[in-house]
Amino acid sequence: QVQLVESGGGLVQTGGSLRLSCAASGRTFGTYAMAWFRHAPGKEREFVATIIWSGMMTYADSVKGRFTISRDNAKNTVYLQMNSLKPEDTAVYYCAAGQPWDTTRYRNSEYNYWGQGTQVTVSS
Repeated sequence: QVQLVESGGGLVQTGGSLRLSCAASGRTFGTYAMAWFRHAPGKEREFVATIIWSGMMTYADSVKGRFTISRDNAKNTVYLQMNSLKPEDTAVYYCAAGQPWDTTRYRNSEYNYWGQGTQVTVSS
């Protein structure tokens, strides 16, 4: 069983930055694929970014060049650095843990464990 706890959300102006953190339990954190998804009102939950055990990363087109996912296996933590934020980035952001895949995956149905979410609001 893996427990995930997100933090770092908040209110920021357009063009600002935030860094989300996701602390995970479990001694094999370094093997898990970790991902960030987001859910905006009236929309489906959507993929944002993922990083697997090898360090391979994949991003949604909407955040490429602005967001960076990283992980610190010694701290059992995954991060999402968000720069140049836009109002359309406003959503609840969720951390998710998958399996030790050899490729990155973006379907939320493939991830086994989820955090409770953290709200990110970008004002115009």
